[in-house]
Parts: sequence; structure tokens; C-alpha cells
Amino acid sequence: MNYRLTLFLPLFVIACQSTAQTPVKPVVITDTVRHDTDDPAIWINPADPAKSLIIGTDKDQDGGLYVFDLRGKIVREIHDLKRPNNVDVAYGLMLSGKPTDIAVTTERFTHKLRIFSVPDMKPIDNGGLDMFVGDTTSGFRDLMGIALYKNPSGVLYAMVGRKTGPTNGSYIGQYRLEDNGKGQVKATLVRKFGLYSGKKEIESIAVDNELGYVYYSDEGVGVRKYYAEPEKGNQELALFAKTGFAEDHEGISIYKTGPKTGYLLVSDQGANQFHIFRREGEAGNPNEYKVLKVVKVAAQVSDGSDITNVALGKQFPHGLFVTMSEGKTFHYYRWEDIAGKTLK
Repeated sequence: MNYRLTLFLPLFVIACQSTAQTPVKPVVITDTVRHDTDDPAIWINPADPAKSLIIGTDKDQDGGLYVFDLRGKIVREIHDLKRPNNVDVAYGLMLSGKPTDIAVTTERFTHKLRIFSVPDMKPIDNGGLDMFVGDTTSGFRDLMGIALYKNPSGVLYAMVGRKTGPTNGSYIGQYRLEDNGKGQVKATLVRKFGLYSGKKEIESIAVDNELGYVYYSDEGVGVRKYYAEPEKGNQELALFAKTGFAEDHEGISIYKTGPKTGYLLVSDQGANQFHIFRREGEAGNPNEYKVLKVVKVAAQVSDGSDITNVALGKQFPHGLFVTMSEGKTFHYYRWEDIAGKTLK
């Protein structure tokens, strides 16, 4: 997610431990959606964080977006989206001269980004923004992953993935999002970048705004890391999390404990658990990542996830971790339950 007003909390010291553990239980399990949950995003209410919202995708050919409160109750629904996969949130995009919070989801079957203002969830995309125009190979325009990146100058980009794509280092499309002059969003392709193994697919994408990195899961292979800023080039900085995963690499979430510190959580989908790495990398090498801890959760076959370190009321005093689960639901966890009892 891209909540810029980050509240940094005291550092949680996470020690390595065995994966033979009792799964962490969620505090909240949401109401069910119609078809198949896939990916959530957290929107922080700036006036009252305890009234923040979770926006989640319902993945089907007639799927949609569901908006949940922090009790897991559905408060708004958008139907008739053509297989929305992933969703992300960004803050303060200037539209008609006003800062507007937005939710962006990928619509696989139309090859479009769909964009809605938050929290009212009104469409602001003129019916959708076409992605990967001109790519004619089968599957190369079937959208999946999405992550939003706002750079230090305030320019907002969408990092867009697809069901399949080229293996020549141009898998991810980076598009600049801005006002089209009429209060709607337009998208301009800035670059294509990113290696792809061709083994399975790439779905989960996450961006670290402050450090300027983008990460994505090359399923069955590992997590790839690149610069988020186009001017810094397209070289791959790291490929990590290559071992210890039972099946697919899926959701990536970033928990921040300071301006440059924190944790990366990566879903080990087939084992119902998350591998945790240092956000800043290892001492002396920011592009080296060693697993610190593996946490089993009650969520089953977890795909997308999101996290915040902002206190969301009394129930989530150190932040909220939300992840998709089988059973058409999303699970909400307290950060301290994920981190364990070694709070420093």
C-alpha cells in the first residue's frame, strides 16, 4: 500500500524459529464474497484510523470489489467487473485540482485497469484504462498484479503484471497515472521491465515508496527486486526467497519499523505460512535477504495480502495484517501476533 504518513513503531525483534507451530489465529474473519477472494488493500482513514477500510477483490468473470470495515462487515460492493485480480490503494492523486485517494484493480478479461475514488468508490477511469496495447501473444494482456508507487516528487505510477509474458526482461508495465484534464485518470506507459522465469506466473507486486524498490513474486522461483524509479534503470537487484517454499510464492507485504527498517512478508501459499525477511536486507548488503522467521497462519492457501504499521483503533494498536483465505473471506491479524512476543 502507499500510505505516506507512516507512523513508525518500536522495532519488533524477530528470531528464527521452527515452522512446526500452532497457526496464528485472526482477530477478524470477514463476511463472505460471492465467488473467490484474491487480494486486499488497506485504506487508512486520515480523520479517524479506526474507521479505515479494507478493499478486496472477488475474482470471477462477473466479480467485483468488496469494501469491509475493521469488523469485517461489508459496507460497499462493486459488481460486474470482469475477473478483477489484485488491488492497491494510493493517496492524494490530483484530480480537478483536488487530492483524491484511489483504489486500482486489474480487470483480466478486458485488459484494463479500473480506478475508483476512495472511500466513495466512484469510477474515475472513463470505463477503464487499456494496458499492454499492441501485445498480441496469448495471455500477454491478461492483467493480474498491481502495485502503486508515488515517488518523492509526487508522481504516481502503476506497476502492472500479467498472466504470462515475455522472458526478455519486459514483463512488468510501469504506467504514469494523472489527470486527463477532465477529472478522470489517464495512464501513460513509461517502461517495461522485469525478468520472468516462464515457470508459472507473476501476480503479487509490492512497492516500497520510501526506499524506492519494487518486488514481485515469480511463482515457484523467488522474489525479484528492482528500482521503482524508471531513471535508475532496469537491472535486477536481487532474486531471493528461492528455497524453503512448499509451492507458489504469492502475496508480498511491507511492515515498516523506521524510515529504512522493517520486514518483508511473503506468502508460502501451499504451506499456509509467511516467510519474513528484513526490509533493509542484511548488514552491508541491502540486496541480500535471509529468512528471519516463518509464521503459520489460519488463512488457507493465502494469495494476496497487505499490512500497515499504523494503529487502527484499540483492536490493532501496532497495525493490521490482512490476507486472503479460502472460503471467500479475508483474515485480519494483529501485527504483534504475527511478530510474536519479542517486542523490544
